[in-house]
Amino acid sequence: MLTFADWLMILGYFGVLAAVVVFSLRRNRIESGEDLFLGGRNVGWLAIGASIFAANIGSEHLIGLAGSGAVAGLSQSHWELHAWVIVMMSWVFLPFYYKSGVSTMPEFLERRFGSRARWILSIVSLAAYVLTKISVTVYAGALFFEVMMPEVQLTVGGVAVSSFWIGAVATVVLAGVYASIGGLSAVVYTDLVQTFIILAGTLSVTAFALWHLGNSGVALPGGDIADEIGDGWDVLKATVLKTGSEERFGLWHSLSHKTFPWLGVVIASATIGVWYWCTDQFIIQRTLAAKNLTNARRGALWGAALKLCPVFLFLVPGMLGFALHHNHVLVGGSEFAIPLKTLAGGAAAINGDAVFPTLVQRLLPAGFRGLVVAGMIAALMSSLASLFNSVSTLFTVDVYQKLKPDTPPRRLVAVGRTTTVVITALGVLWLPIMKAISGGGLYQYIQSVQSFLAPPIVAVFVTALFWKRMNLRGATWGLSLGFVLGMAKLAANAIWGGAEGFAIVQDFYFSGLLLAASFATVVIASLTAPPPDEANLKGLNFACLDDDFRRENRASWNWVDVTASCVVIGLVVCAYVYFWNWLD
Repeated sequence: MLTFADWLMILGYFGVLAAVVVFSLRRNRIESGEDLFLGGRNVGWLAIGASIFAANIGSEHLIGLAGSGAVAGLSQSHWELHAWVIVMMSWVFLPFYYKSGVSTMPEFLERRFGSRARWILSIVSLAAYVLTKISVTVYAGALFFEVMMPEVQLTVGGVAVSSFWIGAVATVVLAGVYASIGGLSAVVYTDLVQTFIILAGTLSVTAFALWHLGNSGVALPGGDIADEIGDGWDVLKATVLKTGSEERFGLWHSLSHKTFPWLGVVIASATIGVWYWCTDQFIIQRTLAAKNLTNARRGALWGAALKLCPVFLFLVPGMLGFALHHNHVLVGGSEFAIPLKTLAGGAAAINGDAVFPTLVQRLLPAGFRGLVVAGMIAALMSSLASLFNSVSTLFTVDVYQKLKPDTPPRRLVAVGRTTTVVITALGVLWLPIMKAISGGGLYQYIQSVQSFLAPPIVAVFVTALFWKRMNLRGATWGLSLGFVLGMAKLAANAIWGGAEGFAIVQDFYFSGLLLAASFATVVIASLTAPPPDEANLKGLNFACLDDDFRRENRASWNWVDVTASCVVIGLVVCAYVYFWNWLD
């Protein structure tokens, strides 16, 4: 139950949110599509980096990643140590995107190949956003409200409406309202505030979990008794060893592992990382809103630094929750216990999607619970608002404006806002479907789906930048065939998920095979058609850069950017070195 202090924190959050939206509207009047979709291209690096982080950290992270930590330990950390990919994006991909002056990723493909490639990527991206990102984000957020605010109830026409529906619909509608009214400017500046709320809220969960575990009185291997917060991490390691969970909670797994074989994880996580951080409209749109290339790159590097946090703020608390649950630690006079679920064979197991809400509900004192709930709302709303704005941009710029190229700027603004309203409605209508999906494994689910969507897009963008011989036929066949094969695998999993015939090709191994097939398709198809005119590739391929491009790109960075990049990559290496044998 939330107390008065908790509700005060939540109301304070909404007050700050409203003030930031008003500020952004006064700072950037919405008069054209560029104002709505790119914040007038006048955003600084601090806001860009925070927006990249807040957009990425959705409710599926708080719910799904914490659950994965409790069930599978560090297995999902490979997807959360992608700061190195963002650094690569800032140096390799971003200069081409920013200097080309495009508003969307499909528009960049049109500049490189032609309109057909733009249409294919636009359709694939829109379908992916509606069916994966929006649906999972809304469902995970609604699940959190159901656990944290059970007392919030309404009766409409004699029918009781639970907190699941009230919380989800309210946040979806509010996110849609400020995304449609304020555009990307409102989204970016609210993300700047919401980043610090998310960090403060989730850090408090980690701290309190360590405190309770460290003062649990559990016997440590050396004979000591855990009686201070510094013992919390040792209790976790001792619990993993005591339960024989070393392999399950380790960073790497055998090649024959059914869910996380190390080779499949390396290939799939890197592929998804390049797709998500280097080619996806959802992320790249923030960097395109920068004042200049310097701010765009530094914003990306700031986002990369923030991306180092999720393992410690979401996944580790889930692991601590596992230890609290297994050791029956007393919290407030009663044992800490995570709700269980029944598996197919009748055995009981921890319900991963209930881990984070349980940690918040049981461990945090009044006020702190409100802070975390505000952080959860911030994560949900920032992701949804970013999704709504990106989908609105894709539809308006890549579909509507292509069909009606003479549309005046104010009309494009109206279309963009209408699209956001429609997407908001679709998000609400999708709730009953997501409610019917069995609980558990949200984060693993979304990574599996993305592993089928990412390979053809990665193959096309990477080849486009590094091989000037690639042409429209290569892009068309690469995107089309890759998408069909990926959706076929997804459909097979949905229909015959337990069939031995489809278990032969593990999901992440399939991602690697699809990536190789996509690259091969791009190359072979390109070689069956004439090469593109090099005059049209100026500034769109590494082999076709002129002196002006090189000079402007070199002027956009200095020792600060190089040092920041080295620090981020160094921290990623340190994280891998520590967690490689963290139980020894």
